[in-house]
Amino acid sequence: MATCRPFSFPFRRTSVKRSPDLRLHVKDVMAKLENPVLMATIGGAQGLRGEVRAKAYTADPTALGDYGNLYSVDGRTFEVLDIREMKNVVVVRFRGINDRTAAEALNGLELYIERDNLPDEELEEDEFFYADLEGLEALDDEGVSYGTVTGVFDFGAGDLLELKGPGKRPVLIPFSEPSVLDIDLEGGRITIDPLAAGLVDSQDEGPKFTSDTPKKKK
Repeated sequence: MATCRPFSFPFRRTSVKRSPDLRLHVKDVMAKLENPVLMATIGGAQGLRGEVRAKAYTADPTALGDYGNLYSVDGRTFEVLDIREMKNVVVVRFRGINDRTAAEALNGLELYIERDNLPDEELEEDEFFYADLEGLEALDDEGVSYGTVTGVFDFGAGDLLELKGPGKRPVLIPFSEPSVLDIDLEGGRITIDPLAAGLVDSQDEGPKFTSDTPKKKK
């Protein structure tokens, strides 16, 4: 999924104004957003007054409402009235959600904003938003392509990039300095070390992708 967290490596950052198609994980996204960025996923209700628990994908979870209204895939608009942290989630109160029944109906809903709402001017020179990585082509230093970035994930053991090659199943690589050598947003590519990324077992091997096409039994 695309998130709005800023990320910093000692990379050469040529531009932060690239706007790749961030709808890679969203089908039939609302027309009001050209480049939707996933900001949060709503969980269960909290209490009886309409509050909900949510997983925020911002660097500061309580900044969820700082980028304007949030939008769901079905076109609804959500305005954050109040937000506070609670363990690994935030507790949010949205305008118009006033009781537990209404809050429970939002369980599982994903909320988005327009990419242009993210504050590029607040980034340091070597920072960028995770959302800008989606759609970049992953190449090694010899120009061999390993697919494009289709997602950035964190399952608790560090950030991972999902790469998808034509006709191939997605693979995950560590989003770390040894694996990702350079990020060129303006050029639309990242440079990776396929050995450090676990895509090959030796320097002489090609991309470790599995075909999406089922193999026939002999």
